[in-house]
Amino acid sequence: MVSQRFHKLALLSVVIWTLAPLASSIAPSAFSASASASISASRHESASASSHAALTSTPSGSSAQPPSSGISASSSGLGSTPASSSASASGTGTASGFVPFPPPSQAPIPGVFPVTSPQHPPSTGDSMQIIPDFAPAWAAAYKKAKAKIASFSLEELVSVTTGMQASGMVGRCVGNIPPIEPATGRGWAGLCLEDSPLGVRLADFVTSFPTGINTAATFNRSLIRTRGLFMGEEHKGKGVNVALGPMMNLARVAEGGRNFEGFGEDPFLAGEAAYETILGMQEGGVQACAKHFIDNEQEHARTTSSSNVDDRTQHEVYAHPFLRSVMAGVTSVMCSYNLINNTYACENDKTLNDVLKREFGFQGYVMSDWGGTHSTLSAAAGLDMTMPGNVGNGPGSFFGGNLTAFVQNQTISEDRVKDMATRIFAGWYFLNQDSSSYPAVNFNGNNQGDEATNEHIDVQDDHFKVVREIGAASTVLLKNERGALPLKRPRSILLAGSDAGPARTAGPNAFRNQGGNDGVLAMGGGSGTADLTYLISPYEALQRRAREDRTTVTWIFDDFNLARASSMAVGRSVALVFINSDSSEGSDRTNITAWHGGDDLVLAVAAQNNNTIVVVHSVGQLIVEPWIDHPNVTALLWAGAPGQEAGNSITDVLYGDWNPSGRLPYTIAKRLEDYSAQVVLGSGTATNPLPVPYDEQLLIGYRAFDARNITPRFEFGFGLSYTKFSYSNLRVEKLSSGNSDLEKNWDAGKSSPIAVGSSTAAWLHRPAFKVTFDVKNTGSVAGGEIPQLYLQMPASAEEPPSILKGFTDVQLRPGQQKSLEITLSRYSLSVWDIVDQGWKKPEGTIGVAVGASSRDFRLHGKIPA
Repeated sequence: MVSQRFHKLALLSVVIWTLAPLASSIAPSAFSASASASISASRHESASASSHAALTSTPSGSSAQPPSSGISASSSGLGSTPASSSASASGTGTASGFVPFPPPSQAPIPGVFPVTSPQHPPSTGDSMQIIPDFAPAWAAAYKKAKAKIASFSLEELVSVTTGMQASGMVGRCVGNIPPIEPATGRGWAGLCLEDSPLGVRLADFVTSFPTGINTAATFNRSLIRTRGLFMGEEHKGKGVNVALGPMMNLARVAEGGRNFEGFGEDPFLAGEAAYETILGMQEGGVQACAKHFIDNEQEHARTTSSSNVDDRTQHEVYAHPFLRSVMAGVTSVMCSYNLINNTYACENDKTLNDVLKREFGFQGYVMSDWGGTHSTLSAAAGLDMTMPGNVGNGPGSFFGGNLTAFVQNQTISEDRVKDMATRIFAGWYFLNQDSSSYPAVNFNGNNQGDEATNEHIDVQDDHFKVVREIGAASTVLLKNERGALPLKRPRSILLAGSDAGPARTAGPNAFRNQGGNDGVLAMGGGSGTADLTYLISPYEALQRRAREDRTTVTWIFDDFNLARASSMAVGRSVALVFINSDSSEGSDRTNITAWHGGDDLVLAVAAQNNNTIVVVHSVGQLIVEPWIDHPNVTALLWAGAPGQEAGNSITDVLYGDWNPSGRLPYTIAKRLEDYSAQVVLGSGTATNPLPVPYDEQLLIGYRAFDARNITPRFEFGFGLSYTKFSYSNLRVEKLSSGNSDLEKNWDAGKSSPIAVGSSTAAWLHRPAFKVTFDVKNTGSVAGGEIPQLYLQMPASAEEPPSILKGFTDVQLRPGQQKSLEITLSRYSLSVWDIVDQGWKKPEGTIGVAVGASSRDFRLHGKIPA
């Protein structure tokens, strides 16, 4: 329980933040130096103590105790152990007390922890064995950054941290850091920050890649990495410095409006997808931005709600994808709109300083979500950059002149501002963006019609090929009876539903930021989108195939003319019914049923055609109960939101040119109430936020269905194929390792120490166990399989019944067999100890299950002692 004192201090901190200057026009001198120092101290005490105590759910002060092992971090190759309070460790308590976190220091391990640059990451084949060591690249970037800012004035340092709109100026990108003149030599050209997680938003001649949720559904590291690489190249080609993605908030609630941007409901899958995406993007030359840190799982009241999360759940579930992002060398992290345990995410000392910068050893910079800054003192809590810089709709900033004044009156240390600017410049140098060959901004996202500032540079290359491939690889076959699929030169086809065709009213960009749906669904709406250079609908792609096969094609795009759709289905060899469901940033779905009366359309067609195949394009889960068991519904393909090649991708799967290998990145329930969490409705304010309790704790998604013995319609990780696969010969063995004191400590059941970089340390993540098994294609056609590894923890761990901790992919010809390998680290086998504040091996036997989904286990074993 959090003490009454902590609650009072937290309330005081909210009041203080509310009274902070709202614009540069409000004179900071109203806060005297002594009063400001007092405010800073009380804010820091309340944020550090109250949010820390609330997160850990332990008696006050217990979470700051050193681990019971007594092993010092410095003697084990980690960064030094921080002081007992996070305030003194991060140097944010007073103006004179700032001490930057030292970078984590670990020796390279040949074959496991090699020195790496972001331009040359390990291959995807090594993702489970190799931990890239970006420390030397970061050290070189920091050296250049410190030299760069050495002669900067205080005002120039502050300008590096403050978006251009603070001065009332509108740049060419979504976010802009102003230049310091001259732009070469002593100064710089500033930064261009641009959406989105699936392509360059508000620009022409770019690729609209598949959504994050589709990318995750491939369970294919190579495709995920390649998508990231191509997105990075396109952002760089347009002159973007920072691409605002990937998004890795989890699909905690099925109705979540931005779930399509992320990677699903499972933290491990989301973490690996984020890791591969970031490695690819930064190899392509652009700075990636991991967002939204943290607990931003619903859109409703997103700026006035408090996500109330306990410490163990935070570490094991919601922080994990961000931990993997840091391990991928991500240069920036975007803090979220919401409050976390009643403290705004962008001024939350616990999450920003203690978890992200100390525990994860994050070397880059933290930027606010647009308008997510709420005080100048957020700089003391770990925020490094405010975006877009201004407050509300006018000029003025919480940073800018106010930050300068807070330094001058000794509320915030100038060394802290130097640290902020150094981190931002380090990201720039880390990606070699200081090179004279780095493209200048050549588009104008804020004025696309201005020919003087839009150079129409085409950056698409042949990226459509991977879009089409991911679209096919992410399509999940959920039902296939009586050999309905693949199609074999059918004599006649009916296409029913508006989702089968192109937009009926205007082109694919008729809705700004894709904030509406007409025709096939390629992506959701909001800032996580891109303007479509073109969009191939199923109607167009299937017409081409029908011409080759001499198939008769008819269609009806009117979703509500059920009588005509029903009569047109009579006598057709196959009836393809296309339904969809859309969502957009800013609001959540009010239900998870099909749009445009889709359920009724399926039933009307199935009433007259005994070979009705349903294709779903959707941003997330749908309830399919009204028709899934209808005897005339022979097949169901789940195509998600696959980007600009939507029609070609689904045609490839329908005809068997691509044997479906996609797997569900979330659970499809029989009813909404079966999910462990739903959107919390209501209203809130900054001082009285809407509480969003994460009471389900570790039981997110399939974990809750398993723990509560609820049968889903289709479980997480499920997906059929046009062939069959068998599993055999499971072997689990312990690997030899460096045998360090920290590894011995963990083996003995002790917690990892409190230190800088303690949760991303190489010893914790290096392969410790190897699981091998054989997979054989026992069917008649070639295809891909996605073997998944789940751990089943002992009762002492108090974990869900099964937890995904590994996956791989394999392509096999009929009769072909391959031996596959998945490695597990000590981190994979750990639980978070809320008292010791470290990772710990649970007592008892840990089971290993390998199979084709979260409920289809083919092989069982256990972790050897």
